[in-house]
Amino acid sequence: MWKIGNVEIKSRVVLAPMAGITSLAYRNFMKRFGVGLTVTEMVSDCGLIYGNDKTIEYLKTANEERPVAIQLFGGDADNICKAIDVVLKENPNIDFIDINLGCPVPKVTKTGAGSAMLKDPEKLFKYMKKICDYSPLPVTAKIRLGWDEKSINFMENIQVLEKAGVKAIGLHTRTAKQGYSGKANYEIIRDLQGKMSVPLIISGDIYSLDETLQFLDISKATAVMVARGGVGHPRLIEQLNHYFETGEKLPDATLEENINYLLEFADMLIEEKGEYKAMMLLRGIATKFFDGYPNTKRIKNAIAQTLTTREQLLRILSEYR
Repeated sequence: MWKIGNVEIKSRVVLAPMAGITSLAYRNFMKRFGVGLTVTEMVSDCGLIYGNDKTIEYLKTANEERPVAIQLFGGDADNICKAIDVVLKENPNIDFIDINLGCPVPKVTKTGAGSAMLKDPEKLFKYMKKICDYSPLPVTAKIRLGWDEKSINFMENIQVLEKAGVKAIGLHTRTAKQGYSGKANYEIIRDLQGKMSVPLIISGDIYSLDETLQFLDISKATAVMVARGGVGHPRLIEQLNHYFETGEKLPDATLEENINYLLEFADMLIEEKGEYKAMMLLRGIATKFFDGYPNTKRIKNAIAQTLTTREQLLRILSEYR
């Protein structure tokens, strides 16, 4: 049990926001494996201000997934504050506002948003202070080690964020220029939690229980944020949560178990998106349920290239079985 502000969080596992993946169906599916805090896909401040229907769709949450955060991005603090008004009008049943200061994608950073914010700590302070002062909900933030190898300034940015009033900080242990390539650097944040006044949530290369425990031991972080490592492998969430609660290590899921998880998720996604759209999304996600298992190349190709209906998914799986 830990807290962000006054909100209690029962599990030390946080589900990372991922564009195109962490829709309501995915978050609810993963919640039952032991997620303590869910975060929506990142939401454009201007999209909300201008009333874009597709953007407002991202604000849907469920009571079952709480506590839940809405993640916003944008380069102007006044616009973020206006977006917060829209968020609370559309969905008052949320617990946190999370600000994305870590996205490395050029279409985000060229507007001054995402990880571009990390370049100037003084400007970052003014930006986040205005947001924290305005928001009626606790504000959290996601950052990276810095913009590039020559400007690793995470400690300065953490101090700035704490001073501004942020209640928890997620740290992806790569630079913005790295994107998602290369290895995450945990050694550089050794014992970091002890130097902070708010909870540290670590992120980056969270793919296995044993490695994650090493990263937690190095950083002494309060919680861990699972992103790509959990896509197609929900048992990782369960392994982490079970270990935190009992000290026991659960085995990896069998392929048969993972196929059953896939079917469960597919039905939840169909309910949310409709069959065709769900199948198009599953072309990129369902293959991940077979990563790490032998002799699955053929089924992964069939899913990625031909999937259009639930019946077809069942047929592909039955042929493989």
